[in-house]
Amino acid sequence: MTKAKVAEPPAPLDASAMMKPPAAPEPALLLDLQYGPLDPHQRTALPDDAAFERWALAALAPERAHHPAVVPGPAQLTIRITDEAESADLNQRYRGRCGPTNILSFPFESPPGLDSEQASAAGIDALLGDLVICAPLVRREAAEQGKTETAHWAHLVVHGVLHLLGFDHLTAAEAAPMESLEITILAALGFSTPYEVNDDANGERRRI
Repeated sequence: MTKAKVAEPPAPLDASAMMKPPAAPEPALLLDLQYGPLDPHQRTALPDDAAFERWALAALAPERAHHPAVVPGPAQLTIRITDEAESADLNQRYRGRCGPTNILSFPFESPPGLDSEQASAAGIDALLGDLVICAPLVRREAAEQGKTETAHWAHLVVHGVLHLLGFDHLTAAEAAPMESLEITILAALGFSTPYEVNDDANGERRRI
């Protein structure tokens, strides 16, 4: 008569493993906020870091929904807030134009000879580029255009991120889809349209 095998008791549960919290979700955006030579008053008047991140993510969302491979997460973006002197210097150096401008967009360009697989392996396929925004000009333009500074900041961030994604407005054909997307994104953020229809110009939008 063979002996029945006695089942071994189950191994004790690892309590520490059971209590281990779930891993934090990967951030959708790695935002590097930089500040140029601003005076203390200009610094205190700026939107907070969370606002810049919220606006940038809102601009990324439609592109990710329709073309998820375009911006593999997390996207990496630098926003530099600066004064008129630095803005004018960059505007002259990179665009050949005199004076400061409200925003400059510098899309990231992969090194020559690097294909998409190599870029992914190097971790640079999610680099969007840099935005440089002139704080004094934002404030002045908002007052001139009769809008809040927050609304103008939001519009410029959204506008700049769309530029980094490849949108442009050099021609009417390019401007129409870009501006429509800006209006939709800003409406979702609680802001009114940054454009108005000029009836004297055949219904074309003009910047305000």
